[in-house]
Amino acid sequence: MKHRIALLADVHGNTTALEAVVEDTKQEGVTDYWFLGDLIMPGPGANELFDILNCFNITTYVKGNWEDSFLDILNKKIDFDNATDIYVSRLAQYQCEHLAEHHIQLIKNLPLHVTKQVNHLSISISHHLQNKSYGGDLWPTNFQENFDQLFDQDYDIAIYAHTHHQLLRYSSNDQLIINPGTIGQPFYKWDNLHSDQRAQYAILEIDDNGIAEVKFKKVSYDIEKELKNAIHKELPYIELYRELLETGKANTHNLERLQQLNDTYYYKDEIIAFFEKNYWSKK
Repeated sequence: MKHRIALLADVHGNTTALEAVVEDTKQEGVTDYWFLGDLIMPGPGANELFDILNCFNITTYVKGNWEDSFLDILNKKIDFDNATDIYVSRLAQYQCEHLAEHHIQLIKNLPLHVTKQVNHLSISISHHLQNKSYGGDLWPTNFQENFDQLFDQDYDIAIYAHTHHQLLRYSSNDQLIINPGTIGQPFYKWDNLHSDQRAQYAILEIDDNGIAEVKFKKVSYDIEKELKNAIHKELPYIELYRELLETGKANTHNLERLQQLNDTYYYKDEIIAFFEKNYWSKK
């Protein structure tokens, strides 16, 4: 039996990019969809992101580091003196103000790792490593032994996301490794590649003989439409989201700039007041 699987990851709240990718998958004859985490934040997408995924045959869904960060905020795991923590907390507040409760519960119940059996092939699926959603272990230029960590068991294929880089390589034992890239937040260190802000995903085709095809796709979408959507929905840190969409530059760890925005808009006071009223006081 032939399976044609869309590998989707790292939407980061960008509804317009996700819509464009899903439309492209229809033209590709996809039969199954696997989502590898980081659906929400820092973009404005909320319930509509889950609604889009629910319209298709999403048979696998694992938790990303931004979902973990969202849950950390709900559990008051915040350094209030760290500008990045305030940034993530204010974005989490935005999600809490928009997400339906059943979607928050879905995030809480997501696994870090799933194993799938497709025909005779065993496949590991995670956002990053099987036991953690964050970190730089699997950056594309890292050592081979880092990637061999994906095969703590005798999987035939390991699929991960997180680094926002499309990638195909092999383990030391010649097992296949795939990263489908990012739908909502393309990133390259190399300047001549950095201007390509198209949404990314991959298609894995498995037939009776094994791996028939791995196809990496890039899909154009209306960046200006996404920016207007964010402005209309009053997304916090709109300056940073505009820069992210237009240049691919993220400011998640730019402490000086984040601190300036946090002070200007009193984000720290805002999140404390919101979460004390709505979440932390209930624990």
